[in-house]
Amino acid sequence: MSAGGSGGGAAEAIPQNKLIAFGAAGGLIAIYLSYFMVQFAGPAFSFIGALGAICAIVWGSAAVRRVANYGLGTGVPSIGMLALGMGVVATIFGLAIGGITGPVVAFVTAMVIGLVIGALANRIIGMGIPIMEQSMTEIAGAGTLAIVGLSTAMTGTFMFDVVLTEVIATGYIALIFIVAGIAILHPFNANLGPDEKQDRTLSTAFEKGAIAMIMAGIVSAVSTGASAAPTIVIGLAIWYVSFSQYRNYIVRDAYDVAGTGLLPKDEEESE
Repeated sequence: MSAGGSGGGAAEAIPQNKLIAFGAAGGLIAIYLSYFMVQFAGPAFSFIGALGAICAIVWGSAAVRRVANYGLGTGVPSIGMLALGMGVVATIFGLAIGGITGPVVAFVTAMVIGLVIGALANRIIGMGIPIMEQSMTEIAGAGTLAIVGLSTAMTGTFMFDVVLTEVIATGYIALIFIVAGIAILHPFNANLGPDEKQDRTLSTAFEKGAIAMIMAGIVSAVSTGASAAPTIVIGLAIWYVSFSQYRNYIVRDAYDVAGTGLLPKDEEESE
C-alpha cells in the first residue's frame, strides 16, 4: 500500500480530462510541429519534439498518480516501466507502418494495448481498481508520445528509417526508456504520503521531463538532423523554473523547514 493510497481516488485541482488534452493534443502537436519545422526551417527546431515529450510525461505522471492512489505505492515503478514497455512496442509498430501518420498510429496502438492490459489486470488478476482500464490506456499513450517526442528531438524526425538507425540501433532507445520511464513514475513516488498534492507532484513531472529533454539534447549533438544547443538550453530553463516551483511547494507543505539539516543548538547543548 502507498502511504497516501487510502483505497480511493486522488484529490485533483486540475481535472484529468484537461491533463489528457494537455498530454495527448500537446504531445502530438509538438511532435508534428517539430518535424515540419525541421523540414522547412532547419534542425534548430528539433527541440519542439522534446516539449511534446514533456506534455506526455506530465499527463502520464498524473495518470500514475490517480491509479496509484488506490494503494499501489510499491507498484509505481512497475507501472512506469510497463508504460514505456508498451510504448516501445507501439512506437516501433506505428512508425514502421505509418509513415507521416506514424505518431498517431503508434499512439492509438499503445492505447489499445494499455486497455487490454488494464482489463486483464482487473478481470483476470482481480486487482479491482475502478480506473485501471482508463489509467493503463492513458499511461500507455503517454509513454508512446514521450518516446516519439524524445526520438524526434534526438534526430529531427520520426520517420522509421532514421529512428531505427539513430535511436534504436545505437542503443539510445534504452536511454529514452530509462529517463522517460523514471519521469513518469518518479513524481508520485517522490511525493506520496498523507500530504501528497497534485500541484507538487506535477511540478516534479515537469522537472523530470526537463531532465529527459536535456538528455535528448546531448544525444542530438551527434545527429545532423537535430540541434543540441536549443534543446539543452531550453531544457535547463524548464528544469530551473520547475525545480524552483517544486521547492516552493515543499516549503508550503512542510510542517517545519530546517535550513541546514544540523541539530538545533538547544539539543546540542543538552547533549
